[in-house]
Amino acid sequence: MLLIFNFQKPMSNDSNMSITEHFEELIQRILISAVAFITIFFAIFSNIKNIVNLLQTPAQGIKFLQLAPGEYFFTSFKVTLYCGLLLSSPIIIYQIIRFTAPGLTQEEKKVLIPILVGGIILFFAGILFGYYILVPAALTFFITYGADVIEPLWSFEQYCDFILLLLFSTGLAFEIPVIQIILSLVGIISRKQMLGIWKYVVVFSTILAAILTPSTDPITQTLFTLAVLLLYFAGIGILFILGR
Repeated sequence: MLLIFNFQKPMSNDSNMSITEHFEELIQRILISAVAFITIFFAIFSNIKNIVNLLQTPAQGIKFLQLAPGEYFFTSFKVTLYCGLLLSSPIIIYQIIRFTAPGLTQEEKKVLIPILVGGIILFFAGILFGYYILVPAALTFFITYGADVIEPLWSFEQYCDFILLLLFSTGLAFEIPVIQIILSLVGIISRKQMLGIWKYVVVFSTILAAILTPSTDPITQTLFTLAVLLLYFAGIGILFILGR
């Protein structure tokens, strides 16, 4: 029996591996992914105060309250879990690519691998866009609205849920060009058809912004809608370049 926990053992690229060898490689790649996630999780949890300060930075001047016993601890754990999954996702996806690559043709590799890598880059770009553009816009609206009437005292848990949901939603929205490329490659819709339905996309992006953004302020929803439209037309531009 081969030592499946030997991390120094080179991975086989032979597509004719036996079922046992495939299973052993699968277990090893799952183990590598698990170790990466656990390592990143504990590294983040040990520095959770810095992460919390980073999340609270856009809400300058706001006092956060712990409204229930253990609220800060459980919310910190939730934040750590989200960040751990996010930061370990490139390693996990890399392990998936390495495991499935021997069974793919060269043409499939040329298509799927760039799509996966591009999807990762776009998702992180969406998170950065959400943190630096959408979150400050939403918080500015909520802080200034009624500031002369009531003093804003926010629940730490609800604030973190708001930020995490907004960032995650924006990251997903930035996957639109990847979805367009996939739909074009499988022959569901062409770039000309995408361009022809742009009016419907405007309506759809507005509805999508209302659903995905946890805030109801018009500024955030407008920025989100504009970002979705820009990504949509960028996807069409990429398809023109690819000749699809």
